[in-house]
Amino acid sequence: MKAYSEMGKDELLALKTDLEKAYDEFKAQGLKLDMSRGKPSSEQMDLAMGMMDVFHSSADLTSANGTDCRNYGSLEGLQEAKELLADMMECRADDVIVYGNSSLNVMYDTVARSMTHGVMGSTPWCKLDKVKFLCPVPGYDRHFAITEFFGIEMINVPMTPEGPDMDIVEKLVSEDDSIKGIWCVPKYSNPQGISYSDETVRRFARLKPAAKDFRLFWDNAYCIHHLYEEDQDNILEILEECEKAGNPNLAYKFVSTSKVTFPGSGVAALAASRENLEFIKKQMTIQTIGHDKLNQLRHVRFFKDICGMRAHMMKHAAILRPKFELVVDMLEKELGGLGIGEWIRPKGGYFVSFDSMEGCAKAIVAKAKEGGVVMTGAGATFPYGKDPKDSNIRIAPSYPTLEELEKAMELFVLCVKLVSVDKLLENM
Repeated sequence: MKAYSEMGKDELLALKTDLEKAYDEFKAQGLKLDMSRGKPSSEQMDLAMGMMDVFHSSADLTSANGTDCRNYGSLEGLQEAKELLADMMECRADDVIVYGNSSLNVMYDTVARSMTHGVMGSTPWCKLDKVKFLCPVPGYDRHFAITEFFGIEMINVPMTPEGPDMDIVEKLVSEDDSIKGIWCVPKYSNPQGISYSDETVRRFARLKPAAKDFRLFWDNAYCIHHLYEEDQDNILEILEECEKAGNPNLAYKFVSTSKVTFPGSGVAALAASRENLEFIKKQMTIQTIGHDKLNQLRHVRFFKDICGMRAHMMKHAAILRPKFELVVDMLEKELGGLGIGEWIRPKGGYFVSFDSMEGCAKAIVAKAKEGGVVMTGAGATFPYGKDPKDSNIRIAPSYPTLEELEKAMELFVLCVKLVSVDKLLENM
């Protein structure tokens, strides 16, 4: 294929005419497809329907240690639930607190607690003149929304194929004591699907922050969300690496079963050092008497152990894999060699990240919406919704059917071509 940048003005104008005709035909179809968020499909949620049969009115609802799960108590969560979630996170059960259904809720609480009561005796962040967070970009919009909500200044850190640019992270963290944290999605990152290299994880663990209350907000959202059984990314366990580096209190590790069982009724957990957990529990004793133990018990009895959970995730992979392959194959077939976009073929996670020519992402997303396909807003993968290059677009393949996804991708690549031609003509 001839790169668009090598075409003359007449070639581009002729191409534009053909593309506009194809686009008008799409608009005439009246498509109404939504690819704006990484939601599991109904087919995926059907995989967990057996959880509904775990309990009945005469079921034994006591935990392994005899706790009646219908009643108050078990602030840190059921022991068997702690063990299951610890195996999911590859850490020790003693380092885990099991919460309600949402890890996002736990992350919000962790930031809020730091704002009002500090971190393990430090000055509450709300009393400081300036609080900053490092934000690997492109990244997860809901992470950025939390920090923005609390008025925390966000600093972009570019992602590399190995993870965040650690030269930048180390320099900023060591020099500025107003930097209190960094958002991390270490395995199959949102949206690029990048997994942190061993060296990146070790450099995180060895950080020497100027702020003693600096923390890694380690969101292990996709820790078991592989697309392939034989080709999976594995990363070093951050809490163990922090201990080895003499920084045992450096990291908070978050996880949930939101995209394992039911997004609205999963189980979330936080793992951290014992000192961190003791400080966190002081707030929890005021906040709650205990989270939903019946749901914790339901998850344990449904999966039985981590082997059951991993087998369950391969059923998810069987549904998701063809969708991801369709997206990347179509990008390669339709856009490969044209010089108007770049993408990564992920081995797990929930998204495909697409980078258009600079200054084109917003126009592409708007064009797709006009044609009948709603996508994640351009800029959403950057703090404050501002992508400096206006180039990153997050593609979420999970929710549509394969047929809908194919139609949506046909429109998407058409929009990329059309907007790219317009940009090149504009610059002539």
